Amino acid sequence: MTSDSALPDFSRIKRERLPQLLRTMPKAELHMHIEGSLEPELILALAQRNGVSLPYRSVESLRAAYAFENLQSFLDIYYAGASVLLHEQDFFDMAWAYLERAAGDQVVHAEIFFDPQTHTERGVPIGAVIQGLHHACQRAHQEWGMSTHLILCFLRHLSEAQAFDTLEQALPYRQHFIGVGLDSSEQGHPPEKFARVFAKARELGLHVVAHAGEEGPAAYIESALDVLKVQRIDHGVRCTQSPALVQRLARTRMPLTVCPLSNVKLRVFPSLAEHNLPELLDAQLCVTINSDDPAYFGGYLNDNFVQTFAALPQLGAQQAWQLARNSFEASFVPESTRMQWYGQLDKTFAEAAA
Repeated sequence: MTSDSALPDFSRIKRERLPQLLRTMPKAELHMHIEGSLEPELILALAQRNGVSLPYRSVESLRAAYAFENLQSFLDIYYAGASVLLHEQDFFDMAWAYLERAAGDQVVHAEIFFDPQTHTERGVPIGAVIQGLHHACQRAHQEWGMSTHLILCFLRHLSEAQAFDTLEQALPYRQHFIGVGLDSSEQGHPPEKFARVFAKARELGLHVVAHAGEEGPAAYIESALDVLKVQRIDHGVRCTQSPALVQRLARTRMPLTVCPLSNVKLRVFPSLAEHNLPELLDAQLCVTINSDDPAYFGGYLNDNFVQTFAALPQLGAQQAWQLARNSFEASFVPESTRMQWYGQLDKTFAEAAA
């Protein structure tokens, strides 16, 4: 981490230039569930193509159902939407739709979560899931030079034995994913539940990340660090319950992949104006901004940046630069690649400051 005295100063960039700068700056997205990018139009199109019956007859009726009281009420409709995914082409189409949007948001690198258990429990072969996603990522690289990684997530409301089985099924496709994560219902499913399967993943040389501290307490973040030995914390906004934990996260530069619009939609915070992102940045944490489940939560990556900065006037160009830089620092890429992105970022901001 560069010392504060050595950081470039972009604070003089005028605030009216900020929305455009947020949209055009290069950035990485590290917390995005590909099944959560299924827009109502694509859900209904795939349902028709695959002969899947849904309780929604129109895009409008499906969007109207996106009124969530908490994480579980969101997950209920999330899994219903995923039921239309049956074939490799479906997974390709879903990923390609997201990647097109990400390219438009100047995402130069995306680390994409996928939930194979959501599909294998319905009889979908895991190969269809992984190969469909992989082929979309390949095409994004060919067409735009976009860098992508896939991260296989275990559903924490299921058992560790089922997670082991999923990992075993996925190993023939090991070259197509770089890590494992932990998502779904947080409350009542502490990280310790998955200690052994994460140990196995680390033995296999996979990167490890986990959702913690979204609805669950700060203690879940500590368990993810100490028991699962994760390299990133997904969400992590509850870390402020423990000043000692905040100090630890700052000292170790442990990344937090924060999702502002998701946090408001799921009522982790009452509004964007009350989000603790400024507090996390002031504590020198390696915070990043991400979209989580953008089709359901009202915005892709640039929407999260623009709306969050509009709601929090204490955030300016310097914080925008830091958040984008953090996203590169927290990504699972070679240092040489990271340095190239740092250079692109600095050039974008230097031009805006000129």
